[in-house]
This record gives sequence, C-alpha cells and structure tokens, in this order.
Amino acid sequence: MADQNIDFSMVLASAVHDMKNSLGMLLNSLDELRAEHEKTLSESSRFNTLQYEAERMHNDLVQLLGIYRLGENNLSAHIEEHFVPDFLSAHLARHTPLLEGLGIEYSIDTDEINGFFDEDLLTGALNNTINNAIRYTRSKIRLTAKERDNYLVLGVEDDGEGYPESMQHTGTLSFKSLDFNSGSTSLGLFFASSVAALHREGDRTGFIKLHNGGSFGGGVFEIWLP
Repeated sequence: MADQNIDFSMVLASAVHDMKNSLGMLLNSLDELRAEHEKTLSESSRFNTLQYEAERMHNDLVQLLGIYRLGENNLSAHIEEHFVPDFLSAHLARHTPLLEGLGIEYSIDTDEINGFFDEDLLTGALNNTINNAIRYTRSKIRLTAKERDNYLVLGVEDDGEGYPESMQHTGTLSFKSLDFNSGSTSLGLFFASSVAALHREGDRTGFIKLHNGGSFGGGVFEIWLP
C-alpha cells in the first residue's frame, strides 16, 4: 500500500464539526419535545439530565473547534457593535427551558449599554460558563453587564459554593497551564480566556476573572472586554 500523508488533526476537526452539528439538531429536537409535552417533561429529571448533558457536549465540541482554529492561527474576532441587554436576553433564552425544568431562578442585571465584540465567540464562551453555573448552583443564576475602567464586563453569578482557591484567577490562561491528568482540564476557561484575548483596543487586551462573592455569594465568572 502506498504511503498516505494523513493530517489526523484535520480529520478530527472535521469529525468534531459534524458531531457538533448533529448535537445542535438534537438540542433543537429536545426543545421542541419539551414544548410539545411541557406538562410531562418539564419536571422530568431524566429529560433535564439528557438536555443538560447534550448541551454540555455541544459546548465542548464548539470549544474544541475553536481551540483547533486557535492552534492553526485561524481564529479571529469579528468585532461589531451590540446592544448588551438584547444580547444577554437572547443568550439566556436559549437556556430558559432547562433552567425552568431544573427549578433554577434566573435574572439579568445590565446597564443600558452597547458593547463591541464578536457575538459568536462570546456566545461560545458564555454557554460553557452558564452550563457550569447550572451544574454547581443551588437555585439561582444571574447574568450581569457593567462598564468598569473602560471595559465591558460580562458576568455569570450563581449561589453555589464558589470557585476553589486554586481556580480563582485574573488574566489570561496559557495552554501549558492545563492539567490533563487531573480529570478537569479547564478547557472551557482556556477557550473563554482565548476569546477574551482576541478582543483588543490599543494596548488593552481582554481577559477573564474568576472569584467568589457577587449578589449571591457564590461563584462569579467575568469576561473583561476593552
């Protein structure tokens, strides 16, 4: 057999892309099923688990594709102006059926401001953060948006136990800092950090911040965009 030069990373990226699209169709079908059988499915723990895990897998695949493109120097931010309250409302609406099914209270606290960012990249970063908040919260999740020090600061707060000290962080994560032996590689945080860093203005660069407190005293994830 003749030697074949196979770019296995590209093969994997193509397979991940197909799986992401299939999971996206599955999530749409789950939303339709919930709407059609709201009385029987809205409080079904098995259905809620199915939707949560499918959403988590979809987010993971989105991040893997983003990280692959980052490694190929093929990931860039297409900055456009957005009205932040509308962006957060539309973003939260995607998660509303699952939040209501799980009995989690949700709210938005935002100033009436415009922001300049890549909507698709930021959606991918926030999806993972909201999914983590759903996993660790006790009963409440809040999305926030404020202007601080000439940055747009978007946040996700929950009323869980908060981030352990080892995860509390301000700045940009490097790929070398990820621990693939611990069972928790923080790929989602690396992706969010990379998305933030793609947003630049002059000598200022976006970054993430993880700490505890906020309105609920739990975990607080913030992405700071110049």
